[in-house]
Amino acid sequence: MTPDRPISEKFATQQTVRSLEFFPPKDEAGVEALRQTAIALKRIAPDFVSVTYGAGGSTRERTAQVSRLLRTELACTVMPHLTCVGHSRAELNVISDQLHADGYRNIMTLRGDPPKGSAEFQAATDGLRYASELVALLKARHPGFCLGVAGYPEKHPEAASPDSDLDNLKRKVDAGGAFVTTQLFFDNATYYRFVEKCRARGITVPIVPGIMPVLSLKQIKRFTGMCGASLPEKLIKRLEAAGDAPEIVESVGNEWAVTQIRELLAHGAPGYHLYIMNRAKSALALAAGLAA
Repeated sequence: MTPDRPISEKFATQQTVRSLEFFPPKDEAGVEALRQTAIALKRIAPDFVSVTYGAGGSTRERTAQVSRLLRTELACTVMPHLTCVGHSRAELNVISDQLHADGYRNIMTLRGDPPKGSAEFQAATDGLRYASELVALLKARHPGFCLGVAGYPEKHPEAASPDSDLDNLKRKVDAGGAFVTTQLFFDNATYYRFVEKCRARGITVPIVPGIMPVLSLKQIKRFTGMCGASLPEKLIKRLEAAGDAPEIVESVGNEWAVTQIRELLAHGAPGYHLYIMNRAKSALALAAGLAA
């Protein structure tokens, strides 16, 4: 199969770059459900899709399976995730060689979360401690890789300070990161401040806002608690007013996300990345809202 084109080329066109994120299901039934979701989402025509990677490579085979499905069956440009967790340098080189041989040219490059049950990150024997090291390793191995890196508008939960977090991001970009995708956020002012601080630090690559349409108040509180993002009081009140009616909750979440995206694009964001939780309905509703 023809190797993918680097996503950086899409940003260079100055057009809005739209992407979706999938996570690998646990079983074959989940894979089939994901296939149907992806087929439904083809009408959105995303510029690329990403596929997450479990801690310590726990979803490595499923990530590869889903990536192949999306790339070969549905002709998507696929950006697999890759993390440092649980891998030695030699193992990471083997994985990168296989990705390159399979035609992938775009990788989301992350340190990764500690495995379940672990309180803090521990590098594997002869492994890597930081995403910047993974970026450097991949670029040295295959210079043609286009590497995405993560940014945290409200600071990574483990970072000592916002300034040190920006220093970490600068190291990732300097090592070869081609663009930044942000952690989810719900107040656009947070993104604008983040971009301004990045530019002041000399981080000039595209910074893509990551948006998650709210599907339930309980779920989004859990997610934001894990990643250190905040929920605006106005959004919480709207979701609480929706009560236990899932259709109304999703409508509120979709309306909020549509408003976010429209404002972000009007203020110069290079595109948007949707954390869709393998759900077609919310992504299609978003697309309809943005087309209005």
